[in-house]
Amino acid sequence: MLEEFLTVNIFAFLLVFARLGAAFMVVPGFGEGFVSPRVRLTIALSVTFLITNFVSDTLPPQPVSIMALFLLLLGETVIGLLIGGALRFAVSSLHVAGTIIAQQSGLAAAQFFDPSQMTQGAVTSSFLTLMGLTMIFVTDLHHLFLQGTFTSYTLFPVGQLPPLGDISMLVSDLVAGSFTLGFQISAPFLVYGLTFYLGVGLINRLMPQVQIFFVAMPLQIALGFGVFSLTSGASILWFLAYYEETLIRFLGE
Repeated sequence: MLEEFLTVNIFAFLLVFARLGAAFMVVPGFGEGFVSPRVRLTIALSVTFLITNFVSDTLPPQPVSIMALFLLLLGETVIGLLIGGALRFAVSSLHVAGTIIAQQSGLAAAQFFDPSQMTQGAVTSSFLTLMGLTMIFVTDLHHLFLQGTFTSYTLFPVGQLPPLGDISMLVSDLVAGSFTLGFQISAPFLVYGLTFYLGVGLINRLMPQVQIFFVAMPLQIALGFGVFSLTSGASILWFLAYYEETLIRFLGE
């Protein structure tokens, strides 16, 4: 009887871990490359242990065939990647906004390591991304993510085929929303860049002898930093509202 009890509980634990482990692997904050894999695994196992006690009654029985078990674990992994990937798309909007801001401010050549993308990126992209990740934990939005992992068992019951049409529409909405938010955050810099380049072009036509590049570049960077300092706070608040809206989709509210 003890062997049967341990087998059932280990199966339930691994089934829940397939979903939560996949979510923690890609979710912003916990799934960053600079986070130690041991720390990430410890947090995922701890949350799995807690959630298993509440959802064990809703889990299907252990499949008899290996193929059925593989399909069950594959479905749970896909749902976990969907939850974490949705939040990753939200954070990518800051990377899009930072890249546009750098191009309009003359900082495109100032490359810096972006820990969220694990590649070289514009310095404004890295700054916005790190600020966004910090504010997620400061405002306790990661608590909503933990709550969302639990309520996802109501939205996506284990053992049932998820609505592929709704999931495809959700992914397309998330991709479009992240790019839209990135352009909205960088909208002041698009206006600033257009106005600045028109002014520089006019000066160049009126006074061709002026070395406009050496005059305009420092001014462009200085004005870009000025606009960035005025709009960065509102941009992060806008991002947090969108991030929370994305999380609420998985809370069933």
